[in-house]
Amino acid sequence: MMAHMPPAADTTASPRTEARPQTERPSQPPKYLGWLFVVAIAAAAFNLRPVVTSLGPLLVQVRTDLGMNPTLAGLLAAVPSLCFALFGFAAPAAARRIGPIAVITAGMGAITAGVLARSFAGGTAVFLLLTALALAGVAVSNVLLPVVIKRYFPERVGPMIGLYSMALSAGTALAALVSVPLTSALGGDWRYGLGSWAALGALALVLWLPLLIAKRERGERADGAAAPARLPITRSRTAWALACFFGLQATGAYVVMGFLPTIFQDAGIDKGTSGVLLAVTMMIGVPVSFVLPNLAARRGDQRLFVVVLAACGIVGYAGLALAPAGGAWAWAVLVGLSNCAFPLVLTMIGLRARTAGGVAQLSVFSQGVGYLISIPGPILVGRIYQATGEWYGPLGFLALLLVPQMLFGLRAARARHIEDEAVHPEAAQVKA
Repeated sequence: MMAHMPPAADTTASPRTEARPQTERPSQPPKYLGWLFVVAIAAAAFNLRPVVTSLGPLLVQVRTDLGMNPTLAGLLAAVPSLCFALFGFAAPAAARRIGPIAVITAGMGAITAGVLARSFAGGTAVFLLLTALALAGVAVSNVLLPVVIKRYFPERVGPMIGLYSMALSAGTALAALVSVPLTSALGGDWRYGLGSWAALGALALVLWLPLLIAKRERGERADGAAAPARLPITRSRTAWALACFFGLQATGAYVVMGFLPTIFQDAGIDKGTSGVLLAVTMMIGVPVSFVLPNLAARRGDQRLFVVVLAACGIVGYAGLALAPAGGAWAWAVLVGLSNCAFPLVLTMIGLRARTAGGVAQLSVFSQGVGYLISIPGPILVGRIYQATGEWYGPLGFLALLLVPQMLFGLRAARARHIEDEAVHPEAAQVKA
């Protein structure tokens, strides 16, 4: 009789079996929406950094006009991290209620409105508030775009993250490159130069609206991609390592976006060239951000990339401190390579969970906690510079931060799934 009984369910599946991806059925958009999804994701990603990098080359002019001191300018550089943490944590609840596509669409609207309105600000407080509005849109899109990619392109996470990262880097570089000449062409008033970037947000909004309408017409559940069973994610060491790695790379990235033109200008480089150098730093990420996620997704772990990028940053910051003008182009390239830790960590977020729901929770946790970690950095850099009047201290601080960034990155880069550590810790220990 025993020979004819059906086999019992295997409740002690091996870690290798449990680690197989895709435990939920992916949602495939209709073919006629596929290319629109691709273009809309790229357009949204393109808008995630001009809010910040269009300001960097004009920061001295904005500071003078609004009466900011260097510490307040450091606070302005920290506002992105604060907004990304606060609004990033709120993104999943909003996505469960109205759907991730609707939230991203609203995010594009917030970017458009905030960028346009802050150009009319009459004081620092209003300028910061309206910048925060735009950054709220950036924050929710930061968190939910990887979720949309995992849900609608589950078999092409690497290439789609590559496209997302490349578009983000291109928007970052373009804003840094043309902010000064665009402002000059518009009469030299920084308000027109900054406000003109709202047009890009409006274009992205126009692209996301048809996706939102099509989703509603198809009758998709609003919470289809954002209401998985809750994971006890704080039990996962990989999730904590990703959060710390994310936070430390964000610290360096936002200090660079906020202060690199000023570093070059203090070394005697003119305002226009300093903007071009910032653009070079960001433009390096365009090809690297497309290639790196594809390479990283093909490997079992990503530790080699973590070490190489950190080493580039240490050399770049040392060069900026010792010979900022003499090797300006080389330092810009090396710092730009170091900042490619951002597409790397986005790729790892997509790889360290099996489903769109798991990616959603890991994205929120790692980005939310990570941006909280990054908040003090730009403020401290501004304070050190205000106290010393030199860049040796701030740049040494940034170089030093790359050591723990590398250590946390090495832990996060190992082939793991957070489900194993959060739900089945014994399996994770066997794998280790």
